[in-house]
Amino acid sequence: MFAKEGAGVTLGRREFLGIAAGAALAPLTRSAMAQQFVQFPDGFVWGTSTSSYQIEGAADADGRGPSVWDTFSRTPGKVLDGGTGDVAADHYNRYLEDVALMADAGLKAYRFSIAWPRIQPTGTGPANARGLDFYDRLTDALLRRGIEPWPCLYHWDLPQALQDRGGWGNRDIASWFADYAQIVAGRIGDRAKHWVMLNEPSVVAIFGHGVGGHAPDLRGRTNYCAAIHHQNLAQGRALAALRSAGGKDWQLGTVLSVQPVKPAPGPDSNRHAAAQWDAVWNRACLDPLFKGEYPDSLIADFKPLVKPGDMETIRQPIDFLGLNYYSRMHQVADPGGLFGTNFGPSPDGTKHTDMGWPIEPDGLYEQLIEFRDRYGNPPVYVTENGASYGDWVGPSGKAEDGARIFFIRDHLLACHRAIRDGADLRGYFVWTLLDNFEWGYGYTQHFGLVQVDRETMRRRPKASYYWYGDVAKANAVPL
Repeated sequence: MFAKEGAGVTLGRREFLGIAAGAALAPLTRSAMAQQFVQFPDGFVWGTSTSSYQIEGAADADGRGPSVWDTFSRTPGKVLDGGTGDVAADHYNRYLEDVALMADAGLKAYRFSIAWPRIQPTGTGPANARGLDFYDRLTDALLRRGIEPWPCLYHWDLPQALQDRGGWGNRDIASWFADYAQIVAGRIGDRAKHWVMLNEPSVVAIFGHGVGGHAPDLRGRTNYCAAIHHQNLAQGRALAALRSAGGKDWQLGTVLSVQPVKPAPGPDSNRHAAAQWDAVWNRACLDPLFKGEYPDSLIADFKPLVKPGDMETIRQPIDFLGLNYYSRMHQVADPGGLFGTNFGPSPDGTKHTDMGWPIEPDGLYEQLIEFRDRYGNPPVYVTENGASYGDWVGPSGKAEDGARIFFIRDHLLACHRAIRDGADLRGYFVWTLLDNFEWGYGYTQHFGLVQVDRETMRRRPKASYYWYGDVAKANAVPL
């Protein structure tokens, strides 16, 4: 049974799944709504997020240059199933169909990323007009259907030409990124009002440069620190550049992966490991942005990289912070780890997604409250939250994925609780619209609200698509 927070009506599994399929939402009376749903504040933003390399495909179309993920995924043995983003979900050619899916679900915002190699195939220099044309068309298509575009300037697909010049290890990349940001904003900034600088710089630094496993597959503490600092610097310069460009109604922000870190069961050394990993994953991005400093335990590592004026440049005011949350991180001491720490087991009894990630919606509440108490309660949007689960086609022809519905529902209830307790949370973007290229896992994991047939590219909405659409239309979540 699923009980209403505090008291009141309970819903059995059968009744809840009936609502989840959209069968009972419209006829509910106001009193029934009050009993069976929690209502979100007026103006709460409901959306979905994607990334360019994971869905666009068209890897060689219209002047696009290669990215580090093209190089990585085409290298044998790097991706679990040998998949690449060459076709992905073919969004480049099917974007109108995908925009229609969002509109039909009642979603009002779409966070998508711009492929830097489409705009500047060599990473610097004049813009590729045909690359900009695609995002121009996408922006117009979204607005025609009442969906606000939320462009993200960087979601991991760095031009390979820049990697050949050192990539995020080269301090000059901060200026290259600011130039690129101005090119994109100059083209669609008359219509796009919400701008995201980076997506998850800590993940880029840790898995792309520290421990390996993501493009460009570098390793080492020095590489990690350079990638973090230069992304922080690039973010600050891009924020300053766009703010000075004069988009008076622009909302400027960035997106960080922030996950509460806990010591795994075991010796006291796990407590130190958790504190250190919290600094590496979370604070190395949050503290420079909000406080103009690196965590104490990392100052010596970053000292060779920081030049006069850097921290002032990084500490830019933002209009919103995007939070990508999936689960807590449970850490153990490991002398062989990047910073003397490594991933440990979840607490006994914890359930996991098909990806093997812990399901801990209370960790989302914990993180939102921490933003309230530690960082001045900035306006926050959950810009990614979702889960990988399998699905199957039922007798109705609809793809069934009830586990995803329960996952999203529980995390939305955590969001509602945080709002009630004073967190300035203003919206939620589910990850993700379409089953896509899931980085090193290729096409073996499925996060989408919509199934994509790998042979035909046919879109088949899942039960979670209809459920989430009903939530967005009602601005309320069933209990």
